[in-house]
Amino acid sequence: MSSPAPFRVAFVPGVTPDKWARVWRERHPDLPLELSPVAEDAPRAVLASGDADLCLARLPARRSDLVGDDLHCVVLYEELPVVVAASDHLVAAAEQVTCADLDEEQLVRPHPSGWRPAAEQFDFPAMTDAEAVATVAAGTGIVVLPMSVARLHHRKDVVHRVVTDLPTTDVGLLWRREDDSDLHQDFVGITKGRRASSSR
Repeated sequence: MSSPAPFRVAFVPGVTPDKWARVWRERHPDLPLELSPVAEDAPRAVLASGDADLCLARLPARRSDLVGDDLHCVVLYEELPVVVAASDHLVAAAEQVTCADLDEEQLVRPHPSGWRPAAEQFDFPAMTDAEAVATVAAGTGIVVLPMSVARLHHRKDVVHRVVTDLPTTDVGLLWRREDDSDLHQDFVGITKGRRASSSR
């Protein structure tokens, strides 16, 4: 007898689905759950290709840029924006900062909101989250990331502090409308904390 095909959940960097996976395995001991990391810009592609049944994704400010009419989207939580700076930077002495506190800084990678410091900015090459944090560690500038991403790439030579007046980032669960099933809805229920006996 062949084993059932796994239910596949993809997730972007910084998102940690482990607690939901544990509940899934308790409720569905005979149905494997397969977790796979994907790039920040890959949620739509991984769903369209059929490589994932669901994707835990970071949602852009203009949600329609990602979601569209063909995907279901359930927002799960918000992430705070944090500035990452070298450990000897002035922000290390603060508990939190505002955009005005960063006006004289060099932003090594653009922020999705379009915010940038008032100081004239240098042109930096495109870089990954890890490369941006490494650049910051060298004292070249700052980068603003969702808190979970900053924690994922934390190093001893950098610090991160919440930026209080930048928008938060929503993390949501995406899946194709045409694929919707009881299993999809059960995983959604798990992320929402619903008991196995609860109705939708």
